[in-house]
Amino acid sequence: MSDLESDLAERKASAADRSAIRRTICAFANDLPGHRRAGVIFVGANNDGSCANLPVTDQLMTTLAQMRSDGNILPPPTMYVEKMTLNGCNLAVMIVEPSYNPPVRYQGRTWVKVASVLQQATMEDERRLSERRRAGDLPFDLRPVFEASNAELDMEFFRSEYLRSALAPEVLEENQRGIDDQLKALRFMTNGVPNYGALLVFGKDPLRWVPGAYLQFVRFDGGQLDDPVRDQKRLSGRLSQILSAADDLLQLHIEVAADSASGPREVRRPDYPIIALREFIRNALIHRAYDGTNAPVKVFWFTDRIEISNPGGLYGQVNQGNFGKGATDYRNPLLAEAMAVLGFVQRFGMGIPRAVRELKENGNPRADFEFSPSSVLVTLRPAS
Repeated sequence: MSDLESDLAERKASAADRSAIRRTICAFANDLPGHRRAGVIFVGANNDGSCANLPVTDQLMTTLAQMRSDGNILPPPTMYVEKMTLNGCNLAVMIVEPSYNPPVRYQGRTWVKVASVLQQATMEDERRLSERRRAGDLPFDLRPVFEASNAELDMEFFRSEYLRSALAPEVLEENQRGIDDQLKALRFMTNGVPNYGALLVFGKDPLRWVPGAYLQFVRFDGGQLDDPVRDQKRLSGRLSQILSAADDLLQLHIEVAADSASGPREVRRPDYPIIALREFIRNALIHRAYDGTNAPVKVFWFTDRIEISNPGGLYGQVNQGNFGKGATDYRNPLLAEAMAVLGFVQRFGMGIPRAVRELKENGNPRADFEFSPSSVLVTLRPAS
């Protein structure tokens, strides 16, 4: 706190310039010097280390904490926010751990700290950060697929859609790298070959590499698995294609009824709110376990309920007590980042709370959740 600002310490008199704080978070997470130690941001301290007498309120703490998962910094950093009193000065202290999967970007730009100076990363900086990623114990979506090559990827989609969403326009315009370097910079190559994340996000035939990477939809004419089937679909392809096709399929099956009980003006109420169904399905597809199973995500639509199940139990810091309350952890961090880049995730950790809120506002009963070590099942019932 009293030392000079450095590549491990930063002081801010207030949280007014949130963009500057996010750039600093990004730089500390990238840890360009390779300290392998946390960087610290003291909010409420002047540049000279004196106290700025900033009121450290619950709102301030919440605002700072939400910078971790609001989708502006990708992949989301490991970060803690604490209220501390140092030398009689009340401070909000942000502790940012170095990322295992750099480069970390804020709104498509990579930031680093050189001594006390915050800078946008050079091409050489990004290369160093990319090479620093851990080679072992990688999440499934970051594991290399040694039998695959770039020929397995839809490079037109990567160039025309993903790059333009992932990187700021001026960065993309100045970027003269080859395709391998671009894939490496965005973490879609590991040890010189495409990883499972690349094959799921850009693959021409993802099922060749991950047999369970599809969604099984069945609409039953009854409440039992042996009742007649009204409709069934197998949605496959790139993950973004599955999500888009699922949205279209939901629109076809949601039924809207007139509700005149609320007053003289007729209100049309769907049996299920599409936003809730969409969030549950996206959560299942992004956070499911893809390794060790060939099972798909299943959406079984009965006359009295919808069951959405996915392989893989709760992961990491998420447990039954904090599930759906903003807790976040990432079994597939690259897939989560990619779907945020493509616009399918607006804010990390908020999908389930949003779905629960939509059910309540539409008049549906509360969702039922069943957790096991190998699966998560959510059951929804229609609005009465």
